[in-house]
Amino acid sequence: MAGGVLAAIVAASAADAVLAVLARAVADKPDDFGPLDPGSYIFLTAVGVILGAVGWAVVRRVSKRPHELLRTLVPVVVAVSFVPDFFLYDDGGAVGVAALLLMHVAVALIAVPVYRRVLPLPA
Repeated sequence: MAGGVLAAIVAASAADAVLAVLARAVADKPDDFGPLDPGSYIFLTAVGVILGAVGWAVVRRVSKRPHELLRTLVPVVVAVSFVPDFFLYDDGGAVGVAALLLMHVAVALIAVPVYRRVLPLPA
């Protein structure tokens, strides 16, 4: 399981790096936008993937219908994770915030299939 979670962190961090580079190439303001620095997004990606794995494991263990719960919970958690990014608009502008939002989606799109593989849900 740990190897799968680590692989998800690496893959999601790589996707985030691409988004950060693209955001900095497109707009002036994100050049000094700290959340697009590798140290920031790699750390937060690792935290998010690990917390996601913990949440997935808890749902898997306590829910009688984990498939249905996760089908709702995952998009809600991703949407709620967007909220702090909107407060960074003055610092990062539209492009910076859009990159952060896309990073959240990229992490989820990478992590969820890994969770399904390394933390399979009961039939």
